Amino acid sequence: MDILTLLPFIVLIGAMFLMTRSAKKKQAAAAQMRNDMQPGTGVRTIGGMYATVKEVHDDTVLLEVAPGVHAIYAKNSIGAVLDDAEYNRIVHGDDQELDADGTVVPDDASSLTGESDAAEVAKIDLAKDDAADDAEPGDAAAKDVKDAKDVKDAKGESKTDGDADSK
Repeated sequence: MDILTLLPFIVLIGAMFLMTRSAKKKQAAAAQMRNDMQPGTGVRTIGGMYATVKEVHDDTVLLEVAPGVHAIYAKNSIGAVLDDAEYNRIVHGDDQELDADGTVVPDDASSLTGESDAAEVAKIDLAKDDAADDAEPGDAAAKDVKDAKDVKDAKGESKTDGDADSK
């Protein structure tokens, strides 16, 4: 056989090997994470429920889902083991500063512009034009109707007495 005919099969087998290898690495990392759980750590289940680990057994975990409410879950149902700061932020709403340097990000952009920029911004004039106030409302409507008739006449679309408005 020629090597060129076997090349697609070799590439396909190599790609399958690489995909299964990465999937096995992910499964091993997840199993290691589940085995490293200790009582008192916060976890998120694959269903999205946050709880605290109370006891760890061979295949099961006793979780406290609310104060005084305990439930037994399979170890495979633990999606992530959370560190204490993240668990407290999500469950208890503790807003701890994550930045070590203490920088504060403003909620709006007003503090990003200086006071001198605010004075230089031109104000928009929302008042009506004096010329528009002098003209009567009926004059503008009559002018629009006349313009529409001129356009129809130019196209040769003027109506006769028996024509209807709808098409």
